[in-house]
Amino acid sequence: MARRRWIVAGIALITASTTAVAGPATAGTPLPWKSATVTWTSTSPAPGVEVRTGAISVPQARPVWTVTVQAPAVNRLTGAATWAELGDAQWGTTTVSRLAAAGIDARLDRVPWPAAFSDTPHGTEGYRVRVGGFAAQADAQQKATAVTAAGLHPAVEWTGYDVDQAPDRENVHVGIVDPVRFRGSVVADHGGAVAGRSTTSAQARAAGSVLAVNGGFFITSDADGVQGTQSGLAAYRGTLDAQSAGARAALILGGDRGRVANLVSRATVRDGRSSFTVNGINRVPGKIRDCGRPGVSPTTLPRQDFTCTSADDLVLFTPDFGANLPTAAGAQAVLDHRGRVVGAGETGGTVPAGGEVLQGIGTAATWLKTHAVAGRRLAVDEQVRDSSGRTVPLTGRTGIVSAGPILVRDGRPSIDATTEGVVDPKDLSFGYAWAEQRQPRTLAGTDSRGRLLLVTIDGREPGISEGATLQEAAELMRGLGAVNALNLDGGGSTAMAVNGALVNKPSDTTGERPVGDTVQVLP
Repeated sequence: MARRRWIVAGIALITASTTAVAGPATAGTPLPWKSATVTWTSTSPAPGVEVRTGAISVPQARPVWTVTVQAPAVNRLTGAATWAELGDAQWGTTTVSRLAAAGIDARLDRVPWPAAFSDTPHGTEGYRVRVGGFAAQADAQQKATAVTAAGLHPAVEWTGYDVDQAPDRENVHVGIVDPVRFRGSVVADHGGAVAGRSTTSAQARAAGSVLAVNGGFFITSDADGVQGTQSGLAAYRGTLDAQSAGARAALILGGDRGRVANLVSRATVRDGRSSFTVNGINRVPGKIRDCGRPGVSPTTLPRQDFTCTSADDLVLFTPDFGANLPTAAGAQAVLDHRGRVVGAGETGGTVPAGGEVLQGIGTAATWLKTHAVAGRRLAVDEQVRDSSGRTVPLTGRTGIVSAGPILVRDGRPSIDATTEGVVDPKDLSFGYAWAEQRQPRTLAGTDSRGRLLLVTIDGREPGISEGATLQEAAELMRGLGAVNALNLDGGGSTAMAVNGALVNKPSDTTGERPVGDTVQVLP
């Protein structure tokens, strides 16, 4: 095991090879990473696979506990009253004056939009009001009580999570798969059933992988659908098991290589000359997680972690679903392995081995009742295309995990934060903490030599590992040599396993979180 240590100004360009090289700071490196000390330990669990464990620290960082005054806001989709980290300038100055009248000193910070967000306004995003800086969380909580007494809404926060405050420490794991030397395969894995959840390390042990990370966004609540099913596009060993609602950032796997792209999927069921659009695969009809397609309410735009609804919906269930089918009102058609209707009527039951099931509500139910006649063949056509219109073949080696946003395009940080629904410039109560504060992250990308980079950054532990913003994640991936990269599911889902053993520290207080799918590097 080789152990090397070096100091760089910012995130240095690190070549992803067995010899770590410190170079000059990359252009546009954000201030929080300036003058970082980086220590790497490198291991090779298989020929062509390298795992680097890094400790990134900024000795000059002095994060503290503070009290942030929340700004009143309204969720623009639901109309519900809520709170935001940022407000406008008038709110900020008025709030500082109110605190001063109560004998509390406060500061007003201007917060700019991240430079790497390519589709948000430039300049000032909003204003933040804070009170004090404390070494102990308990002292900040005591001050928060005084802020509450002044009639305001406080939150105790760690400034090490702020993009404008350098993090004092980040624990990073980097997996590098070289397609020239590696003789195995890289696959997307749902752990045995799409409608199920298991931990990344458990899936790694079951698969016998040498390296694994958690994969795409998935349903975690029964109110939003079926737990474990993917909220974006997903394919496992050539089977399309979840459909995108609009374009979704995705990691495409095929054997030993990976590719990052925005993907759109389409599916159609046909009965002779009559056809109907399949709007989803392996999900509850009428519930569209993350929104992003025409005909849904309350928005047709992408909206991260938000469930839209539709009264007209046709959903396909595959044998990989692995659970009892939804039983909501509507119509159902059961197909055998040749696509012939072998059952129709009320919803429920299970998917037959080798067959498929269609469920419809609204106009889709009407179409099924007309065309799902016993013995008749219903043909289901599926297509996946990237943003340039190229078809992504669904062969037995194809795997797709979907999350977002894309972080790096053609070697440059470029984050379509609004387009991919992770922030909303018209609603500062949405997305700020998720996108612009430091969080645990799982990242994936490819470099100029075609190597696959799988990266985890631990977070939510003040003074131990604080995570990364989306912009910092993009800079880190570029520093590792990524030409294209995207953000996978993060937060409590972030996990990496080497030879079936968990190597990072997940942020959930209960331990490693069961996830919907994973990326597995198989020997």
